Amino acid sequence: MNRAVCPGSFDPLHNGHIEVIGRAARLFDEVLVAVSTNYAKNYRFSGEERIAFCVDGLAHLPNIRVVPMGAGLLADFCRENGATALVKGLRSSLDFDYELPMATMNRHLAAVETVFLPTGTDFAHVSSTLLKEVAALGGDIRPFVPDAVLRRLNPSAGDGSADADVEEAATDVDGTAGGTP
Repeated sequence: MNRAVCPGSFDPLHNGHIEVIGRAARLFDEVLVAVSTNYAKNYRFSGEERIAFCVDGLAHLPNIRVVPMGAGLLADFCRENGATALVKGLRSSLDFDYELPMATMNRHLAAVETVFLPTGTDFAHVSSTLLKEVAALGGDIRPFVPDAVLRRLNPSAGDGSADADVEEAATDVDGTAGGTP
């Protein structure tokens, strides 16, 4: 089986992530969406919420599995999960400059190749940090996030059921939650 890993903090998941992961799903038999935890970072959403956003937002992709990833080395995670490739989205040359040394180290540590996919032009300017800032100031982020994320970042945009949606998706997560409901 040709398995790849798409790692990220997904704090929160946005349509740029979904676009890159969808393209990766067409290239590989299985894609593990590894929701990482970096204990040095301050997250807006809990690990369970971030996993739930991914399960919900990627449910239309049958060959995707959303899995939690601890704070260990990504190379070790790939080896332990039988992945031969990492998929990283690139918004600009700055992303490439940041990712290239890590790709080289991952190849050295675990013989895992990194596949870089340029982000579609509709999402090249989008980051989770920017979306959180815009939402906090009352800006319209609807074109850039799935509905469950929108309702959490902007509760007035939904019907108040966002917490229930996240809780329901989180209860489906057992460490190997899949893209199928």
